[in-house]
Amino acid sequence: MKKRSFLGVVSVAAAAVFLFGMTTLSSADTVELTYSNFFPPVHIQSILGESWCKEVEKRTNGMVKVNYYPGGTLTKAPQTYDGVEQGIADIGMSVLAYSRGRFPVLGTVDLPMGYPNGVVATKIANGVLEKFNPEEFNTTQIMYLHAHGPGLIHTRDKEVTSLDDLKGLKIRATGMSAQLAKALGATPVSMGMPDAYQSLQKGVVDGCAHPLEANKGWKLADVLEYVVDETSVAYTTTFFVTMNKAKWDALSPEIQKTITEINKEWAVKHGEAWDSSDADGKALFIEKGHKVITLEPAETEKWQAAVKPTIEAYAAGLDKKGLKGQEIVDYISSMLK
Repeated sequence: MKKRSFLGVVSVAAAAVFLFGMTTLSSADTVELTYSNFFPPVHIQSILGESWCKEVEKRTNGMVKVNYYPGGTLTKAPQTYDGVEQGIADIGMSVLAYSRGRFPVLGTVDLPMGYPNGVVATKIANGVLEKFNPEEFNTTQIMYLHAHGPGLIHTRDKEVTSLDDLKGLKIRATGMSAQLAKALGATPVSMGMPDAYQSLQKGVVDGCAHPLEANKGWKLADVLEYVVDETSVAYTTTFFVTMNKAKWDALSPEIQKTITEINKEWAVKHGEAWDSSDADGKALFIEKGHKVITLEPAETEKWQAAVKPTIEAYAAGLDKKGLKGQEIVDYISSMLK
């Protein structure tokens, strides 16, 4: 009888623990988190960041509330990853290239491999993350990556139809776009996107490397006249959404699962948004009377030949560190095909 009574007590206790756990999921104190994003509030990538916050609150039944800080009001773009790691922000979206040299494996994605659109670039970025699982992200909990459409060379007042036209031009760039500008014979000027408009307006730089969306999203069509629409050497820029590891670990497995599901959906949304905003940026550029330049086939071959050593050198550099550089480049090339 005693043994049977003891088993009964254990069963009741187990059931109580289970029910308490279920109760906790629906009525626990709200977890409040902060989300830092450098994109201005009206930019589609900022709007998507904010909608992610709202979706997390909705699907966790209000158990997780995310307070959103766009426009670099909580952490500036180059400090966002460190800010999340240190707990200044719980979640952050920014650009891997702003932390130069810190993300060598994912930096491969940004090479001028010839990206056709943001959907493909985003799939490749997350594919590389999943397949190669680089240690460079171990200090935070990556939510997802996304990447913009073709990164192209834009200029203020000089029409570029050949490599010779680029010589001596100062091109605002960052990360791998700087390597592209250099490979093509221009002089890259390292600068974040928030500083691009004023630098172009004042003539500090002669042009800018960016996707077409920035002509509208960052209003760069106001200060530019030409774009070379050469996607065969187009780079991309990989963006991260990541979370402080301690804050992630403190969430219940159920909440983690819910957020992971949202992450997969939102990565796709970001890729699609890059493409729709590219179309808007190009339309605005043309509407303002600016020129979209198409290179002659022979010139295209010259541009492809010019960037090839940059890709090969980057892969070789990773290989020397045991980071599978050529394997990653081959993986990206196969996905692009």
